[in-house]
Amino acid sequence: MSKIRHSVPLDVHLIIRQENKILLMRRHKTGFADGQYALVAGCHESDEPISSAIIREAKEEVGIDLRPEWLTMGCVMHIKIDNPGERVCFFFIANQWNGTITNCEPHKCDDLRFYPLEELPKNLIPFVRSGIFASLEGTHFVEM
Repeated sequence: MSKIRHSVPLDVHLIIRQENKILLMRRHKTGFADGQYALVAGCHESDEPISSAIIREAKEEVGIDLRPEWLTMGCVMHIKIDNPGERVCFFFIANQWNGTITNCEPHKCDDLRFYPLEELPKNLIPFVRSGIFASLEGTHFVEM
């Protein structure tokens, strides 16, 4: 038995809801999925609670403040696909926030807007699309 434990990156994704719409951002010059839409998202940092990671990412990417009690856990997704590779993703839902949503990273995002759930763009990253619908439909765990 190997003494080295297997580890995978932990990602956080935020479904920001405004009535029947969700906030999406188009990735730009990031090196991953450029030209495709995603949620506010990022990597968990060492020794950081998962909820703190998504609160931090929301502030960094779109300038809003969240409180832990405003977050609802959507789903946890374990993915093993070529790109971005194996990882565990935590999808959260926020219906409430403080501040004005702003593109704080125009060097990484060239479009930021709310889309009706029934009109999500075709170029939404596939595993993100799955995480959105699983979260909103009450599915708590997904493997891809």
